[in-house]
Order: sequence, then structure tokens, then C-alpha cells
Amino acid sequence: MKIYTKFGDKGNTSLLGGQIVRKDSPRLQAYGSIDELNSYVGMIPNFSIDDFDKNIINFIQNRLFDIGSILAAKEENAEYDLPKLRQITNDDIIVLEQAIDRNNEDLPELTNFILPTGSPIISWCNISRTVCRRAERNIVSAKDELIIPDEIFIFINRLSDYFFILARKYAIKNNIEEILWNNTC
Repeated sequence: MKIYTKFGDKGNTSLLGGQIVRKDSPRLQAYGSIDELNSYVGMIPNFSIDDFDKNIINFIQNRLFDIGSILAAKEENAEYDLPKLRQITNDDIIVLEQAIDRNNEDLPELTNFILPTGSPIISWCNISRTVCRRAERNIVSAKDELIIPDEIFIFINRLSDYFFILARKYAIKNNIEEILWNNTC
């Protein structure tokens, strides 16, 4: 089976359900940015991180696939039956909040803005954080095209916080000084 279909050569693609849409539609922007985020997140376990964070990253990547599938699915006028999609639940949000709290408990209080730099792991966490924020904006833009469960918005909002805390955790754990924003230089 060939990987290319040539179907998208003219700027269109099909949603989960078979409906044809332009590749620049807000819905495509939303789930495309979730896919991009998932790829960035996939870099984080390549660094030396503890098993707890590896498990959370695995959980996050699976939830991002769930979110992408939800955003790609369109039941109205579907050409074929949609698969049963796993929804994002309040329990998923709680898992993320507990991971944030656990990773944050030993961090020093933040009194200044910090620059997103210091080491490769810190940079990858911050890249993931900022791509997550873009994905969040794209999901908001797609609200006019589809009904998006509140749990997706909450999960993605918490997720960017998770990456911020994860960057701080590995700065401290690896004895890397957090670089404070200097607005006078």
C-alpha cells in the first residue's frame, strides 16, 4: 500500500467520517497543532527524566491523540460510521493537576519571569509549552465549526502549565540556574 494518495494535492483533506475540508480550516489548524505538539512532547523522554515523568508523558501523548481524533471527527453527513472515540474526562485533568502539584512541591517560589533556556531539556519543555498555547488558541478558533467539550480546553490549559513546571523541575534537578528576565539590558 502506498503512503501517498494524491488526494490532498489541491489543498483539501478528509475528516474522520469522510467529509472533505480545506487544509487551512480552523478545525485542521486545531488538530494539526495538536499533532505538532505531540511530536515535540515526544522529544522529552529522550532526555534523562524520572519514570514518573516518562509515564506522565506517555499519558499526555495518548490524550493528545484522543484530542486530535475528537477534533478531526465530524458526525454530521459522515460517509461512514465513526469509531468510538475516547473522550477527555475530569479524571484526565486530575491526573495532570496531580503531576503539576507533585513536580512543583519542591521548586523554589517564582518571583521573576524566567527565560526559556538553560539546557536542551528545559528548551524542549518550553517549546512544548508554547506550541501547547498555540494549539489552545487554534482550538478556540475552531469553536465555530464544532462543539468542543470543556474538558479539552481545561486539559490543554493545564498541559502548558505542566510543561512550565517540568522545565523548572529539571533545571533544579540538574543544577541549572534559572535565567531571570532582565528588562534593563
